[in-house]
Order: sequence, then C-alpha cells, then structure tokens
Amino acid sequence: MQGELATIWQSAVPLGVATVNDLDMSVCIVNWRTREPLRNCLESLASNTEGLALQIIVVDNASGDGSAEMVASDYPHIELIANDENAGYAAANNQALRISRAPYKLLLNPDIIVRPGALRALLQFAHEHPSAAAVAPRLVYPDGRLQHSCRSFPTPDIILWELLGLSRIAPRSPIFGKYRMSWWDYDEVRQVDQPMASALLLNGDALKQVGLFDETFPIFFNDVDLGYRLKQAGWQIWFTPAAQMIHEHGASTSQVRRRMIIESHRSFRRFYRKHYRGKMNLVWYGLAMVALVGGCGVRFAAQTLRDAFHSA
Repeated sequence: MQGELATIWQSAVPLGVATVNDLDMSVCIVNWRTREPLRNCLESLASNTEGLALQIIVVDNASGDGSAEMVASDYPHIELIANDENAGYAAANNQALRISRAPYKLLLNPDIIVRPGALRALLQFAHEHPSAAAVAPRLVYPDGRLQHSCRSFPTPDIILWELLGLSRIAPRSPIFGKYRMSWWDYDEVRQVDQPMASALLLNGDALKQVGLFDETFPIFFNDVDLGYRLKQAGWQIWFTPAAQMIHEHGASTSQVRRRMIIESHRSFRRFYRKHYRGKMNLVWYGLAMVALVGGCGVRFAAQTLRDAFHSA
C-alpha cells in the first residue's frame, strides 16, 4: 500500500442493508479524477438496487478534483477510502476488497452506468453457477454500440498474429481474431478468459483461494493475471448478455494516454515473465518480447502525432 491513507468511514444504512449477513453484494469502485462520471455511476446504482442489499465502497486515488469530498458530503451511506497518494488500480481495488463483507464483490469503474436488472442478473447467474469465480455483463458505449470487453489470454500464437498483422486483416477469424474475440457478437452466454474488470462480479470464495490483485501490475493486466490464476485453480469465468451496463471507457486513463501506452506494454511483458517464461520455447519468448517493445514504440509515436495534431 502506497503512502498514508486518509480514510473517511460512513456506515452503510440505506439500500436495505441491515446486518453483515444480509448483504447481497459489495460494490468496489476505484476513482481517479472522474468526479462527475462517479456521481452518475452512484446515481445509477441507487436507482437500480431492486431490493438488493449493497455495501458500496469508493476508493479515491488522490484525485484532487473534489471526488472524495463529493462522496463524503452527498453520499453519507457509502464507505469512502480517500488515499493521500495514487495507489494504483490494483492496490486500490485490494483496499476495497479487504473491507468488503458480502459473499460477492462487484468491481465497477466510475464511468459505468448500471442498467435496470443488471445487478440482479449477475447475482442470479453467480448463484446458478457455483463454479464461477467471475461473471461479466455486456458492456455498451453511451451511444449503444457494443463494447468488445472480453479477450483470450495472450498466448504465444496471438503475439504472432499481432506481429504479422493478421489480427487486423481478418478480425472475424476465430483464429486470427482470437485475442480480441472480434469474431464474436456477445449475444450468448459463454465461458471466457479475461473480461475487463470495468464491471465484474467476483466470488469471494474464489478470491480467498487465489488471492487478490497482484499489485506488481499497478494499472494494466492485473485483471488478466487474476483471471489466469482463477482459471489455473479450476474456477470458471463467464459472460452473460442478460446483464447490461453502459461504459464510457477510459475516462481516467484517457487523461494520460502516452503514459498509459508505456504502462500497458510494460505490464504485458511482466505478465509474460510471470506466467510464460520458462514454459515456452526461448526463441518464441524472445520474439514475443521484441514484438511487444516494437508495438509500444509504434503506438507511442502514433499517439504523439495525434496529440501534436490536436494541439496545433
């Protein structure tokens, strides 16, 4: 945990919460400089609890934009952790998960709008699938377009398709579009590898077995790493279109795009070192590292040009 914590505690009285044993779901929200999206997210939660007993926890990563003050003054029933420093996404989620009391924990980004019936649909699916460590909803952009929110694990063959550009040429191919699952229309219930943690219901028993987020992945790939560990431990990860939420996508990270490109590729390499080094051919491993470094350079240069164009 980074830095000292300035913690403001509120008791969760509204939303039908009576005792710890009565809780249906703990909602964990990590916020950084997204005060108004956070307000919209909290309002959507309040409007769509549908009788569920929720514990809502907001961890503010030293936003400095009035987010923490807004939660403390306008939502006194919410449990707020106001960090003096930006602890990162993984560490902040772990802060929330450690004080969560419900058997199921919903990770929620502050730029998510919960749609009617979504919370109950996720919880019902989890109850009907006790082997499910995680359940993900269908995400759409504010204009209603589908958001491709699930991916396969980044196995070595995926690196090859990316390196050769085949994933871009044939995105609807189940082979070449395997990583981004761009061949799939998200219209059916299915098991997946790594849904985005922007909105993800987690089984508390599964977390007790494999542990919380690995904080060596501060921003990116912490959800991929968690999904990989859950799958390795024999748990299932599911997607259901019965639950739908709106996701603005990147409300925080878009504020520092070039820095996020570097961090994303650094975390990708870290994931490979943790899970694949020593388990795959040395040549393939080396090619994967070269491809990741090259990809980072290309994306960084492209973003730099875009930033220069928009600032001109």
